[in-house]
Amino acid sequence: MLIRCSSLPKIMTTSRSKSEILSETAKSYIKQIAKEDYFGYYSELDNKYINKGKRCEDESIELLNSVLFTNFIKNKTRLNSDVLTGEADIVADNEIIDIKTSWSLDTFPAISDDINAKDYEMQLRGYMMLYNKEKASVCYCMVDTPEDLITFEQVQLHEVSHITPEKRVTILSFTRDLNIEKEIEEKCKASIEFYKEYINKLENK
Repeated sequence: MLIRCSSLPKIMTTSRSKSEILSETAKSYIKQIAKEDYFGYYSELDNKYINKGKRCEDESIELLNSVLFTNFIKNKTRLNSDVLTGEADIVADNEIIDIKTSWSLDTFPAISDDINAKDYEMQLRGYMMLYNKEKASVCYCMVDTPEDLITFEQVQLHEVSHITPEKRVTILSFTRDLNIEKEIEEKCKASIEFYKEYINKLENK
């Protein structure tokens, strides 16, 4: 069992007890993963926000390229370490980029201060560890929403091509921190051990 970079925000939450490495949030998440693995099911979220993200990812990357004058392409290589696994969206020369396609203008973070760093910092730090990069960024992109996904919301919230590209990309970046990486390594190892213990309890129930 390896810890997915996308799950690090949950794994890295602070425990209320100083004697416990893992928080209750982390333990609950690991239990859920263990149950899925043991019983052979997968509880994948599926909603209009996720659908837009999947369908418009390439368009978001094109938007980012037009703003940064780059030629980034979607990464399709997953990397594993002793404790981590992850597949970053974009792997540049010395940077990892995670693409987020906003649902609407209402949910789009207009400036970097609007992005909740806690939601993505640990995931990005996991990518920096895996891909050995000194910088990682989360890039929010606002592109037109496919018509079939729009229900009762105002069309003006979703048709955005007329807005200057630079105004439709918001970036928040982090630089590598080896001390935080040590904490990630420690909590990942504890999570894997907790997972094994839970699986063992299921086996011997």
